[in-house]
Amino acid sequence: MAVADIAPSERVRAYTERFRTFLDTEVAELETELARQSAGTASGPKFDEQGRMHPAVWQARREVQRRSAALGLYAPHSGTAAGGGGFDRVEMHHVEEFVYRHSGLGLGLAALAWTEGPNPAIEHCSPAMREQYLAPLMAGKITAAFCNTEIGAGSDVLRMATHATRDGDDWVINGSKGWITNSHFADVLQVVAVTDPGAGTRSLSMFLIDADAPGVSRGADLPTTMADGLTGTLEFRDVRVPAENVVGEVGDGFGLAMSWINWRRLCRGGMCAGWGAWLLERAVDYARQREVGGKPIAAQQAVQHMLADMDADIYQARSTSLVAQAELDVLGPYGTPLHRDAPRLISLVKVINDEAFFRVADTAIQVRGAVGLVQDSPEEKLFRVARNLRIPAGTSEIQRNAIARGLLKATAA
Repeated sequence: MAVADIAPSERVRAYTERFRTFLDTEVAELETELARQSAGTASGPKFDEQGRMHPAVWQARREVQRRSAALGLYAPHSGTAAGGGGFDRVEMHHVEEFVYRHSGLGLGLAALAWTEGPNPAIEHCSPAMREQYLAPLMAGKITAAFCNTEIGAGSDVLRMATHATRDGDDWVINGSKGWITNSHFADVLQVVAVTDPGAGTRSLSMFLIDADAPGVSRGADLPTTMADGLTGTLEFRDVRVPAENVVGEVGDGFGLAMSWINWRRLCRGGMCAGWGAWLLERAVDYARQREVGGKPIAAQQAVQHMLADMDADIYQARSTSLVAQAELDVLGPYGTPLHRDAPRLISLVKVINDEAFFRVADTAIQVRGAVGLVQDSPEEKLFRVARNLRIPAGTSEIQRNAIARGLLKATAA
């Protein structure tokens, strides 16, 4: 199989230069303004009385998204037909790596569409929904929430209880979703529900629902190790939506949900490489400056080995990501159905990066000693982020299951 060049393309280089300028000018200005409001920071927000992200922090993020979209920086991963950049996965690795390395934990992270932005699944929506929801998402004018997980089902997607019943030309949706990122603030909800019980992977369909529609209620915040005030529950009680709100076709829900999940899995490559490099730079600088016994700790072999281990983990995981995503650009990373070799490659990217980044973040704290344990310091925050990454979008154990299935299918063929 011919594999594409894994070096940054010319348009990636042009994109990152424009992003750097955006960070240095508009994002820096917005961060200065946010600091004046005593609302916390982008990575360590204060909370309102309901435990949700402080509205000033949320609005600062939203302003970054709107400005980024206006400059054509927000959704390079989206298809050109949707108004995006049409970047392939290798290109997106380089983009994501740059954004996370140069934004650190600042507001600049909001400038690249994350889970609340446009995604591969929503591009399959009807023409009416493209106008109502997709175009405003691309412009950064509204945000979304992906509503797949249920507290009682977890990774066992086919056990979900939320269901949609046809009533004339409409669908009526009942159920609940949990651990939903952006549940408190989303304007549109991408809801996966059972439409044909017992039909296996064809039993599910995806719907676009206005978050303020009658019957939709936003639950309490679910405080997690991320401490971001963005995670909660959603309830659906006799929520009526027209047939045009179905994404793709009835029965496509499982495949569409997996395209969203696989997008987030593949984003781990650039995210972990970028944040990992940022942590390593900070660790090297600290080791050179911190003195014990009249010498910098960088002179101690034990510390040198820590730095070497961080470098090795980052290099290996980054290399895996680029090679696997180059293969996926040939196979198609979001096809429905996926190429038989794609799930294994996607899971390799996620599990290798998640676990390598956890080791990197843990070592970054160890290099700093007690200073690394200060709450909401970059090292402590990213250690919590790293621990979190090993569960959402499929646990490390689920990834290993997928890798093993891919190997067994290949050897049986």
